[in-house]
Amino acid sequence: MTGRKAELAENLARVEERIAAACVSAGRERGEVTLIVVTKTYPASDVRLLHELGVRDVAENKDQDAAPKAAACADLDLRWHFVGQLQTNKVRSVTSYADVVQSVDRPKLVTALSAAAEKAGRELGCLLQVALDAESGARGDRGGVAPDGIEELAAAVDAAPGLRLDGLMTVAPLAGPYAGRRRAAFDHLMDLSTALRATRPAANMVSAGMSADLEEAVAAGATHVRIGTAVLGVRPRLG
Repeated sequence: MTGRKAELAENLARVEERIAAACVSAGRERGEVTLIVVTKTYPASDVRLLHELGVRDVAENKDQDAAPKAAACADLDLRWHFVGQLQTNKVRSVTSYADVVQSVDRPKLVTALSAAAEKAGRELGCLLQVALDAESGARGDRGGVAPDGIEELAAAVDAAPGLRLDGLMTVAPLAGPYAGRRRAAFDHLMDLSTALRATRPAANMVSAGMSADLEEAVAAGATHVRIGTAVLGVRPRLG
């Protein structure tokens, strides 16, 4: 095993232990939580090593990094998640490789994703990114629709050819009533998911939690956690 592969294997094992322990504490089965490894800024060679170590779900947040990396790993059975703020001029590229876009937060983006998915002959999974720091009718500082905009956006996805509504995603907010209250934020997201699933039972994916707060996310009921640093390490600053 190469040095980098051994490092990744050790880090994955630690993360796995954390997820398993969090599931035990929450009275959940380990199989209820999917690990998504966020490979942003890391090379395709790391993605290939992660695949060898059993990882099947990977995430990226910038198309300029993701597109060549996905192409270089096209022979692997990976599920690609796009988790960054997405501009409409990048939609066609993202739709060519992403299986799930976790950052759907406005009707204009829904329209663009639908057109690109239809043209590519693909069905694209969509998570509505919820900004728990956003005022009514506004978007969050890091993207995301305000909670009171979920229903309207969900209806837009429902009506859009080529798109499939899979659930909700959030990032623990840095401002607003949930700043510094990650568990409360994730609990609120679960309440919003429960409301969404009342009319759309298949939209049962809840993506929340990262390296620093995966335990709180699992305790709240997240089905997917997005882990970068804890698996890949802290990337040295350039210069």
